[in-house]
Amino acid sequence: MGKVIFLEFERAKEYNTPMKKILLLNGPNLGMLGKREVKIYCTTTLADIVKAVTDAAAAKGAEVVALQSEDEGALAHAIDLARGVYDGIIINPAAYTHTSVAIHDAILASEVPTVEVHISNIHKREGYRHESLTASACVGQICGFGAKGYLLALDALV
Repeated sequence: MGKVIFLEFERAKEYNTPMKKILLLNGPNLGMLGKREVKIYCTTTLADIVKAVTDAAAAKGAEVVALQSEDEGALAHAIDLARGVYDGIIINPAAYTHTSVAIHDAILASEVPTVEVHISNIHKREGYRHESLTASACVGQICGFGAKGYLLALDALV
């Protein structure tokens, strides 16, 4: 249980609040972070990102469950199962950003606030990367801040 402290008439009162649960989803090829195209995607590994987000969440009284998959269906299914279980989703759909109506629809159907993250600025890259099919289903999109974008998304959700 997380705690919220309210100041009431110059004295603190503690109220227990349920711990926030965040689902951290990463799409295809992100398991290769730190090894592939480091000038674009950074030298940070996915394990480093998961640890940083998990540690930051714990400091904020939240819990993170992480999943990386090359499979569009597995990502959509994880989002489907998030409804009523998670308080927020951080997703980097990777290449599925530009192609996946299934992930877009899963985000909408889940009714779980979702933030889309991209390590690179997709709007400064190849033309086909400028459009995100998934962003319109999300509460926001963070791109171009490297691995720090995941922590910004966590802050937005918590």
